[in-house]
Amino acid sequence: MHQPITETAIPAYQPPPSFLQRWRRRLVRLALLALAVWGLLVAAIWNQQEKLLFHPEPLAPKFTFELPYTSEVYIDVPDAKLHALYLHQPAEQSKGIVLFLHGNAGNLETWFTHTDFWLSTGYDVLMLDYRGFGKSTGKIESEAQLNDDVLRAWNYVAHNYKDKKKVFYGRSLGTGLASKLATQTHADLVVLVSPYTSMMAMAREYYPWVPPFILRYPLRTDQLLPELPTKILLLHGTSDQLIASEHSNRLVKLNPNARLVEIEGAGHGDIHNFDAYTNTLKTALDSL
Repeated sequence: MHQPITETAIPAYQPPPSFLQRWRRRLVRLALLALAVWGLLVAAIWNQQEKLLFHPEPLAPKFTFELPYTSEVYIDVPDAKLHALYLHQPAEQSKGIVLFLHGNAGNLETWFTHTDFWLSTGYDVLMLDYRGFGKSTGKIESEAQLNDDVLRAWNYVAHNYKDKKKVFYGRSLGTGLASKLATQTHADLVVLVSPYTSMMAMAREYYPWVPPFILRYPLRTDQLLPELPTKILLLHGTSDQLIASEHSNRLVKLNPNARLVEIEGAGHGDIHNFDAYTNTLKTALDSL
């Protein structure tokens, strides 16, 4: 007697994936992995911008400066105190005040140099350390806070110079801050040494894969300069490897009151040691 024939579940034939299919899957996985890594890096830059941009060197509270005609002062700002050095000449000899906004690293010990030069100009100088720098307390948390601190520092001395010349001097990081201050209050001269068009432009040069919208410190000097109704002197070293002199070449075109002097052979950190720099700066101050 014949056994009944029953149906058997035989899977349909599945051909192996083609070469293109195998690589497509791998490429998709790699793209997803790359996107995840990029997302993590972008998130890290968002959270760590202060550490990437600012490199403060603290000083012990008892550290003392021994500089002629110079006092140490503290300026109250919200939740912190800014430490500053105030070089002041005899009142009858002072031509005016220079507010000096330094770069993104170090402290006043390394920045407050060339006191003989400043004394020779006849101008007083107030140079502050930003939050976390030197003996200043607190920490930098936003561009708005940084600009507000600079304005408060200016207001600390401005009343002493109502009928005298006022100069805002920024170097490197400080150029964006000096430009912002000059849109808020009058200056007879704005000096920008080794300036950048914006921190966004700097980010594109050093981190081209970072989207500009995550930058919490755009520092748009290029947007501020056209608004300034005063004299602007730009000084830039031709051998600057950190901020290319092309930044100054672009900025000088934004305001008819701006003048650029390129210091041949000067780099980013040594421009102040060149005679062409000191002579140009002194001439500009003498002409006010």
